[in-house]
Amino acid sequence: MSKNILILPGDGVGQEVTASAVEVLDFLIKEYGLDFSVKLMNVGGTAYNECGSPLPKEVLNAAKESDAILFGAVGGTEWDNLDWEDRPENALLTLRKELNLFANLRPAFLFNELSEASPLKKEIINNLDILIVRELTGGIYFGEPRGIVSDKEPNYAFNTMVYNEDEIRRIAKVAFESAQKRDGKLCSVEKANVLEVSKFWRSIVTEMASEYPDVQLTHQLADNAAMQLVLDPNQFDVIVASNLFGDILSDIAATLTGSIGMLPSASLDSSFKGMYEPCHGSAPDIAGQNIANPLAMISSLSMALRYSLNQESISDKIDTAIKLFIQSGYRTKDIAVDENYLKTSEVAQKIIDIIQNG
Repeated sequence: MSKNILILPGDGVGQEVTASAVEVLDFLIKEYGLDFSVKLMNVGGTAYNECGSPLPKEVLNAAKESDAILFGAVGGTEWDNLDWEDRPENALLTLRKELNLFANLRPAFLFNELSEASPLKKEIINNLDILIVRELTGGIYFGEPRGIVSDKEPNYAFNTMVYNEDEIRRIAKVAFESAQKRDGKLCSVEKANVLEVSKFWRSIVTEMASEYPDVQLTHQLADNAAMQLVLDPNQFDVIVASNLFGDILSDIAATLTGSIGMLPSASLDSSFKGMYEPCHGSAPDIAGQNIANPLAMISSLSMALRYSLNQESISDKIDTAIKLFIQSGYRTKDIAVDENYLKTSEVAQKIIDIIQNG
């Protein structure tokens, strides 16, 4: 059965790195005779400039019909003063909510050849391999009521952090099952010392642990977990956290690797349809210079092949090719130690050559 892939390059370097991933995807389709239907559409600020909406209805409809979405990045200074419903970032949050992409998988790994790029010492960071499972459609980002009150003195703003039992159970299930496939360790992160919603989160996750006797469950408070990620990141295997805490921790973990341009992510629904995107943003400061690192986007394609497109062996080929790319000394500007680096547009062909040479 044909699989539908939607390509949403977005804004800034999102367009450049997505072009690299599409180049690899086109090669794979031809090389392995994959039955994929690929559609490219605009989203974010680019879509707003074109039709007055960061997420046109036809794009949302196409997303709902897709098995996998490759999402570049959205945003930029030219759209910063728009109302929230017109901001490029709203397109991303709306896609996550409308597609019920509740599970965000954020791997943070280090190629030891790049340990010099990390802000941490080699002996602390070498062999880093963490998976952060972030709840993506609930919590304080979506909780109601919310608002800004400007008709009272003093003015104030408020948001609501709320999770129900089903939301906690489904994200914990993804985290426990992910830990089963890795080293069997799961750390649940919250603030149960001060937040009722976190106390509830901890109680549900603790209760579920009995269903996974092969997984060692621990708990950490969010502030301590942030500190431990810097002091001793290799103590972690899988981390599960709410939308807010997962957002913060995954960015910390990404920074440890030396370049956020190396790291992919997956956002999945209950049937493993999903949206795949690099962890970096649209980087308007370097957009158009052909120096962005497309490896995170190519790795995101690999994750799409693994989780949503039932092509695990081809996903393995991409992952191996990226590893050999680094081991062979190829570098992009963000991870280069000198001026000898590949341009964005040159990376995909190197990955393809490595795959072909097996």
